Amino acid sequence: MSDVKFEPLVPLDYQGLVRQALDEDRGDGDITSEGCIPASTLARARILVKSECVLAGLDVAIDVFRQVDAATQVIQHRQDGCKCKVGEIVAEVTGLGLALLTAERTALNFLQRLSGIATLTRRFVDASGGRIVVLDTRKTTPTLRTLEKYAVRIGGGTNHRFCLNDRVLIKDNHVELAGGIESALQNIRSQKSDHSVEIEVQNLDQVDVALAAGVDILLLDNMSIDQIKEAVLRSRGRAAVEISGGVTLKRMEDLADTGAEYVSVGALTHSAPAVDMSVEMETLRS
Repeated sequence: MSDVKFEPLVPLDYQGLVRQALDEDRGDGDITSEGCIPASTLARARILVKSECVLAGLDVAIDVFRQVDAATQVIQHRQDGCKCKVGEIVAEVTGLGLALLTAERTALNFLQRLSGIATLTRRFVDASGGRIVVLDTRKTTPTLRTLEKYAVRIGGGTNHRFCLNDRVLIKDNHVELAGGIESALQNIRSQKSDHSVEIEVQNLDQVDVALAAGVDILLLDNMSIDQIKEAVLRSRGRAAVEISGGVTLKRMEDLADTGAEYVSVGALTHSAPAVDMSVEMETLRS
């Protein structure tokens, strides 16, 4: 399994999502801001970090402000991937007050969500001690997979499959519907695909069956530490090993000691808490 090469986001990765999010939030207009703020008011907004984090999604947040008002001016103090401390200002945005008020919540929603994923990923990567590759999964927010997997990379993790045609991964339901591990693997092999073949196994007997069938990667589902170590021993020189199920920060040291090559963590994207941030504004001209 090869790592996904790190590449920064390009505008096409997020501009459509930003438009959709803004349409969702403002509806027919920001009646509160338009009702109480003069249209000519010029203001400065500072994006403030209120809890330690790994920053991710700043370009997306900035695009939110610029889509509301293309004349918005931005000064970036930090970049994606930076470790930020409490009280740091990551960017300053200057423009019409009405535009800043309309954009702030959507901008923060993207920035807090993606920074939360990057921050949690960094914790798992640090806990791994560099002895096992931390993978994400497809347990992502619908339509936000590109951004959320980007945040995983920013946090030091590695992307697993992006979509269903990336590689062959035979799960338990595939095995059930195919009539067993041997049948599933035989059917896949008959397709003469160039993709590597990974299969989920739930006990050591299934490990032996999969290895005998020539699988490339074993996905060990919810196995004990002792079972994982035994599966790694049986797989040496025959298949790589990925651990999944019940993976927590507390278990990372023990999992990294098993000798497995990979550990997949759905929590990176489905359970990452949003980072605490705020937008603080000041009037420059009424």
